[in-house]
Amino acid sequence: MRVLIVEDEPFLAEAIRDGLRLKAIAADIAGDGFTALELLRINTYDIAVLDRDIPGPSGDEVAKSIIASGSGMPILMLTAADRLDDKASGFELGADDYLTKPFALQELVLRLRALDRRRAHNRPPVREIAGLRLDPFRREVYRDGRYVALTRKQFAVLEVLVAAEGGVVSAEVLLERAWDENADPFTNAVRITVSGLRKRLGEPWLIATVAGVGYRIDTGPGTAREGGHSG
Repeated sequence: MRVLIVEDEPFLAEAIRDGLRLKAIAADIAGDGFTALELLRINTYDIAVLDRDIPGPSGDEVAKSIIASGSGMPILMLTAADRLDDKASGFELGADDYLTKPFALQELVLRLRALDRRRAHNRPPVREIAGLRLDPFRREVYRDGRYVALTRKQFAVLEVLVAAEGGVVSAEVLLERAWDENADPFTNAVRITVSGLRKRLGEPWLIATVAGVGYRIDTGPGTAREGGHSG
């Protein structure tokens, strides 16, 4: 299990990190909201432990960002606030659990493991097609056993294409599902992202461009021929 600890008290954050490591739980520390958002952008975590009162974007704002990402990452609020209305507002925001300071490390460990078990029951299925293995839960992609590093947007596009199981997906649908419904329909973001994704996956090309229609995963042998692979 890998968790992100968002806590602006360095001694407490380090004590939590060191204690969790002794329990075989990897942990990274963010001392402010900006660092938290950056770490969430570049790393994959199983659970976020958020102090609500931190510099920069608040813990509540970080929580909103996690929820908006659609990752399903559980959130444990860690704060000195122990009033019932504070807890209620945290749960209404989307927190999965709440722990007030001071607390025993063992209680934190038990709560983290409970959240991880709960999440495991709701893991989306791993999808496999044309030598690709896409794990939505771990946000990992393998091609013929080789790990493929993707950006968030490339992963989102590939997830939609893989879910189509070889069917053609239009650029408009990709914009709606991998970006949002307010994305500019005249943007070339889809073409650029698909081009970069195709290169990351390597040859033989897996993503076919169906001229005037959209894109699909080529499930047949050889390269993606239909419509070529330019864009």
